Amino acid sequence: MPIYVYREILEDGSHGEVFEVEQSMKDDALTVHPVSGNPIKRIIQAPNINAKHTPGKTKSMLENKNVERMGFTKYEKDRTTGNYYKTVGKDSRAPDVLNTGNLKREL
Repeated sequence: MPIYVYREILEDGSHGEVFEVEQSMKDDALTVHPVSGNPIKRIIQAPNINAKHTPGKTKSMLENKNVERMGFTKYEKDRTTGNYYKTVGKDSRAPDVLNTGNLKREL
């Protein structure tokens, strides 16, 4: 649900508290402060839609075709052996299989 911003209007006409309320788009705008009872006015703002880092966007960025296009090598773990097998990547220096037992000894 969207979050709306409201500003309290004090008795002398000056601006009071600014607060946010999560409410449905179908709901009417609030007219009084929920605590003080003073009149309030909804502040119109641009929506904050952040689609850059959504789970779907991240998943599509990590698809094999994108990983390879950017020049990376991707390994996936085999649960039975514990080894990592190259699934994506054209770099001949990158081994096809990474044995996890050897990696632990080298570190």
